[in-house]
Amino acid sequence: MVFQTRRRKASRLVASILSLVFVGIVAAACGASTGMSTTIGLKASAAAAAVANANPTGAANVPAGLQLATATPTPAPVMAVSGAAGALQDQMVSVIQAVKPEVVQIETNQGLGSGIIYDSKGDIVTNAHVVGTSTTFTVTLSNGHSYPGTLVGTYVPDDIAVINISATGLTPATFGDSSALSVGDFVLAIGNPLGLQSSVTEGIVSALGRQVSEPNGNALPDVIQTSAAINPGNSGGALVDLQGEVVGIPTLAATDAQLGGSAPGIGFAISSNRAKTIADQLISSGKVTNSGRSYMGVKLSDAANGALIVSVVAGAPAATAGIVAGDVVVAIDGTPIPDSVTFVNDMVTHHPGDVVKLQVQHQNGTTTTISVTLGQLPG
Repeated sequence: MVFQTRRRKASRLVASILSLVFVGIVAAACGASTGMSTTIGLKASAAAAAVANANPTGAANVPAGLQLATATPTPAPVMAVSGAAGALQDQMVSVIQAVKPEVVQIETNQGLGSGIIYDSKGDIVTNAHVVGTSTTFTVTLSNGHSYPGTLVGTYVPDDIAVINISATGLTPATFGDSSALSVGDFVLAIGNPLGLQSSVTEGIVSALGRQVSEPNGNALPDVIQTSAAINPGNSGGALVDLQGEVVGIPTLAATDAQLGGSAPGIGFAISSNRAKTIADQLISSGKVTNSGRSYMGVKLSDAANGALIVSVVAGAPAATAGIVAGDVVVAIDGTPIPDSVTFVNDMVTHHPGDVVKLQVQHQNGTTTTISVTLGQLPG
């Protein structure tokens, strides 16, 4: 369940030193304001990235901030790898070669991100925060060919969007069953971090079924945590298993507020099953009519002792149950709620039709328990 919130401080995850940042956009110009500058710690020149993508093997064409090699290094001797390690390496190489043509670069007036070719009709799945407010795009395939793209639809609560290009000979990705994943499974993240097209990182599935909050207050259900490095520009790309099937869409990275930088080995991807549910509806009708997400219909802020109800949508479940602006929710089903983020993270675990009991403190100081039957999050 997603609520609007006035909360400005970063969400806590596991420990207070960790916060989450979008990794979907590489800034259009170093130092330029893109509206994401407070959440993205790394920026690269889109102009330099475009040059690098046009000639990815050219020694002189590298994104800003990367050291330029001044001499051609002597190739290292090729070492034969045998046994199980060799088989794993061969499998990874095979998967990367197969999946790279399925991952594209998306350019907006805000910067660069990644996308996955969803079908042969030119539909491409990406993150909603990669799309932003844009309706037209430049989409570059792994072979360097670029096409104009148009917006099919976007669903901000799940951070999923679909755009479309008119192109032939596309290689659609195979979306796997993310519910079949296990902690410890090998995964590869493929995308365009810092404008470096078709880059690959590897890791494992670190955790499953996470509920995490984005910097804009959005709460995402069913998120995969991975140790594969996820950097600005990776968002909307592919997290794939060793069968070459897409099991997630890289979306967020954790940062360490104390150290002022990234928290290595902690990245998050929207599950493929969730992405498919939303993408299919966007492609079919341009909107989401069956999100499976719960809805209460309130706008939240923080109070000293809980989540403050700032406003209530008329006719929404909260209004029907008798909740009014000024109420403070101090507990849900007996569990204390110290702030609005905790409220949102609890609600995202519920489904339409669930009944929750809210312990509410009214403005006159009295406290009551109110039962609310949750509705369907509007599209």
